[in-house]
This record gives sequence, structure tokens and C-alpha cells, in this order.
Amino acid sequence: MKSYTITVNGNVYDVTVEENGAVSAPAAAPKRAAAPAAAPAAKPAAPAGAAGSVKIEAGAAGKVFKIEAAAGTAVKKGDTVLVLEIMKMETPVVAPQDGTVASINVNVGDMVEAGALLATLN
Repeated sequence: MKSYTITVNGNVYDVTVEENGAVSAPAAAPKRAAAPAAAPAAKPAAPAGAAGSVKIEAGAAGKVFKIEAAAGTAVKKGDTVLVLEIMKMETPVVAPQDGTVASINVNVGDMVEAGALLATLN
């Protein structure tokens, strides 16, 4: 099972998704968010060839809606690297740290699964 935090109309819900696709009810009453939460975006990883040393992965399944930063672009922590369309909502995928975009591993219109490699940073 995986746990996610989802923001809908400014309300934040903690949900758990089972591998068979069933979704549990929100764990608690909605809590007010100061700003919409971004999808979980990245995990550090070991260098892999021409790719960067920091992987940016999809937090949920969706469609690549827009690519904001091309390879070679310097980004700061929290800058949008690309935007996924998840459940008809545009969800920014942000840089987990300062760096330079080493690779973009998807194209606009691609369908991606949760955990798919979207981009890498140096």
C-alpha cells in the first residue's frame, strides 16, 4: 500500500491506495492547506551514465502535460521541472534540490505510471 496527500479545492486529504486499486476513505477530516501540495517528486540515487545523480520520479500515474525545464537548465529547489495531468488536475513536479537538469526522460503526451523516471538532475 502507498500513502498520498491529495489537495482538492484547498482541502488536504491523506489517502492510502492498495495495490489492487481499491482506495480507502480519507484518514481524517480535511485540514486547511496554506498552499496546494505538489506530488512527491524525487529520490536521490546513484549516478547512472549520462543521467544525473538525482532522479525525479512520478508520484502518481498520469499524463505528461508540459515540460518547463529542458536539459541544461539550472533550477532551484521547488522550481517546476514539468507538469503532469493527474485525474484531470495539473500537478507540478518540482526540483528536490538546486541543480542542473541533466535529462528529461519523457515527452509531452506520454502516459506514466507512479514511480516512473521523469527527469534527472546534477
